[in-house]
Amino acid sequence: MQKPSRRTLLRAPFAVAGAGLLASCSDADSPSRSGPQHTAGTAKFVPQGPKGFVNPSDPEVLATERKRGAGPVRTVTFTAAESKLDLGGRTVHSWAYNESVPGPLVRVTCGDVLNLTLSNRLKEKTTLHAHGVRLRCDMDGVPDLTQASIEPGTDFVYRFAAAHPGTYLFHSHVGMQPDRALYAPFVVDDPKEPLKYDQEWVVVLDDWVDDIDGSNPEHVLDQLKPGGSMAMNMHMGMGPGPGSASPHRSTSAPPASPKSTKGLGPDRVLRDSHSALLHGEGGNVSYPHYLINGRVRTNPSVFQCRPGDRIRIRFINAGSETAFRVALGDHPLTVTHTDGYPVKHQTTDALLIGMAERYDVLVTAKDGVFPLVALAEGKPGKGLAVLRTNKGKNLPSPDARPGELDREIVSARRLVPADSVRMDNRKTDRELRIRITGTMQKYDWGFDHRAYDVRQRHAVRAGERVRLTLINATDMWHPMHLHGHTFAVAGLNSEGARKDTTIVLPHRKLVLDFDADNPGLWMLHCHNQYHSESGMMTVLGYQK
Repeated sequence: MQKPSRRTLLRAPFAVAGAGLLASCSDADSPSRSGPQHTAGTAKFVPQGPKGFVNPSDPEVLATERKRGAGPVRTVTFTAAESKLDLGGRTVHSWAYNESVPGPLVRVTCGDVLNLTLSNRLKEKTTLHAHGVRLRCDMDGVPDLTQASIEPGTDFVYRFAAAHPGTYLFHSHVGMQPDRALYAPFVVDDPKEPLKYDQEWVVVLDDWVDDIDGSNPEHVLDQLKPGGSMAMNMHMGMGPGPGSASPHRSTSAPPASPKSTKGLGPDRVLRDSHSALLHGEGGNVSYPHYLINGRVRTNPSVFQCRPGDRIRIRFINAGSETAFRVALGDHPLTVTHTDGYPVKHQTTDALLIGMAERYDVLVTAKDGVFPLVALAEGKPGKGLAVLRTNKGKNLPSPDARPGELDREIVSARRLVPADSVRMDNRKTDRELRIRITGTMQKYDWGFDHRAYDVRQRHAVRAGERVRLTLINATDMWHPMHLHGHTFAVAGLNSEGARKDTTIVLPHRKLVLDFDADNPGLWMLHCHNQYHSESGMMTVLGYQK
């Protein structure tokens, strides 16, 4: 293992008590583990579906991975297990990676090969998805599409080249598991990093409901569906009938009786939410807590630095149903990256961050104590962390609301890509048009009025420039994510920032351009976990 430079050490800390760095680093090809273990090299997984498409471990996938190179191997182990978690004075029993929330920060250098063993010690199946990473298809972690789910008591080795620097996110891709603590930040450092800064602060945002007064995510999903919540039915005038089937349904909680909410915990359905920024409802789940780096606002995490320090903040929204409006009191934010890709620097007072989006910013720390506030957009509640440059004991009020939250907000559509990542102006080879459909009343979210089926394929061919037009025919906003690729967002400028997750507002359309340069089967889905698990997922497939 290479000796880390002073600059790497300065950037290494993850600002949350109890969070670690790499569980281990070595140049060994694979960890020594007990119990059953599976990896891409042991068997090819062929999903159910039509013939004539590139499957996850086909030669085209392996050839593309070889082109990414093979640098030093970095070995990490995650254990997914039931865990007792401290949310800053509030103890909950949930599921987590390595008994921490967020899970351990994984950090590699661009060009490294990550060898991550996921040990499943849960009582149900799970997987792990490297969100935003352009990786080999059979390491993408989508159950029944790119791999068989990892059975309880077994291990799976995710091994892939980390070919693109940036800020990313690990999370489970099974059922409502991501709405627990099965997520962790992932940073791929650039060995030729052009930014100059003194310290780094990784800030992970989350909405939390698990084990609060008897609630869990599966019960909340049942409450949202027709017949799942009597109070909701009365409020919204719903008729009888089953909700949409959940394609990756967790088996830990039984479905609700159509006419009873017994055992579901408190009613978590949020009514009358509104966000001007999101052009409608902010969301439909009333979360009791919003976390920053795993802590509630009454006992926030504190980041200590010196006055004048230049800080790189990596914002990651790991929430399942909440967009956050984020600001740091008395500090402007200079946006440098979105979803891992650089943009021409732009200064703003606040950011709106949808689920699974990431933004990197630079700030120059002033002298004092300052609140970092993540306002749950369109919902009551907020998360709080603290930036401190002095030795005082006083902290901002849990109810702090910096004025910056109500000032300028730069949207992704206004960001311009850095020259190094701008897509060229080649002609479009293929156009795909997909309608986003569904209603809150029926909770029948899907694409083109169809719920997810693993056999679906929206065909593309390797080498094509694809224009994907998403038409939101619903009354809700949706953070849309495309696996295995980045796209250029057509917006107020013609160039389009590079992203992998972006907000589509209600009754609007969004045009995304991407190059079909990563063969396999790739999921396109809404990153509102409650929407995706109700059917809002589909598959882009590379034709042979």
